[in-house]
Amino acid sequence: MHHLHFNHYAILVAALFQWFLGALWYSLLFNKPWMALTGHTKAEKPKGMVLSMVTSFIGGLILAFVLAHVIIWSGVTTCCWGAFIGFICWLGFVAAPLFSEKMYEQRPMQLFAINSGYWLVCLVGSGVLLAVWQ
Repeated sequence: MHHLHFNHYAILVAALFQWFLGALWYSLLFNKPWMALTGHTKAEKPKGMVLSMVTSFIGGLILAFVLAHVIIWSGVTTCCWGAFIGFICWLGFVAAPLFSEKMYEQRPMQLFAINSGYWLVCLVGSGVLLAVWQ
């Protein structure tokens, strides 16, 4: 296998995109339904918020790094193909296991839609960014 050359800035920006999207997704766009579906209330003081934010950013870095591998290995360099790689990674690695989890836990479909929708936008957006910005 040849040596892979990564754009470290693209990986960092993809991780930041995921991190900021998560803040927007769960605090502004879907705050009320997500809280209701997970049993949280506004009166609760979040415990370990700083640690949660740090781990979500580290997770975003790992996801972007792995997605960059898939994109480079596939030879993708356009927006459309980057979005497609992000989509198929979402479908196989996120949607399928989250849907099985939803079925076993008998969670509402709306919660599956909120959580998997976030990952869909993350992976498609990161796929575009990483494909174009090599």
